[in-house]
Amino acid sequence: MRKGISAFKSPPGYGRIKSVQSFEELVATPLEGGVNAVCWTRSLSGDFSEVVERLELNESEGITALDELRLRSLTLSAPGRAAMDVLLEDQLLLRSLGLSPGLDCIHGYPRDEESAAVPIDVYSFHTDSATVPTDTYLCSYNEIATEGLRNDEAQRRIDIPEIRAELLKLFGGDDDADFLQYLSENCYDLHYAPTPRALPFSFGLGNLWRIAVDYPGSPVPACIHRAPEKFPGRPPRLLLIS
Repeated sequence: MRKGISAFKSPPGYGRIKSVQSFEELVATPLEGGVNAVCWTRSLSGDFSEVVERLELNESEGITALDELRLRSLTLSAPGRAAMDVLLEDQLLLRSLGLSPGLDCIHGYPRDEESAAVPIDVYSFHTDSATVPTDTYLCSYNEIATEGLRNDEAQRRIDIPEIRAELLKLFGGDDDADFLQYLSENCYDLHYAPTPRALPFSFGLGNLWRIAVDYPGSPVPACIHRAPEKFPGRPPRLLLIS
């Protein structure tokens, strides 16, 4: 029976992440006082790779949303069924909060062109944003987990002089309120570049995270993260997100 390995270790000396041992703690821990991410560290029983194999998807499908009916229709061994039960139970936990979680099987996301002044695909370090107070919940079950970046080891791409100059050229105007609106409307202001000595960290497989989102009046900076690179020939990854 394969287990999801809890590979997460908080970066040394970094106080923005709090680890907890239950779903109740995950929900109740406030995102305040500098803490912008809460991690329920878990070691999950079950064979999540078998679930992926039984789906019989191909790379051309990109992202496939999985519902309960499709999961329960799979012919699985006991370890596979154990993994399926975890996938369904996690969604039930989040629905109990009034959320609408989605479980995706991901071969890959669309990529921005390499020549883009600011890549805004999910492979770029970014923060989630909202117009009202909310959080993001997510869990990686197999393959490579989501990656995080310390806030003190990140710089907004729009604040890098040469990138800002290129965006101003694309905008065709002055660096004023209209330009700031342009940056916001195109999500350029949500993307970050690691500083030269930055050490991105893994969220770890099986861990359920609750991370801060960029919204008006948020008491803490949003958590910076990205989707991991997909290596050719590797199976798709299972990701729960809400």
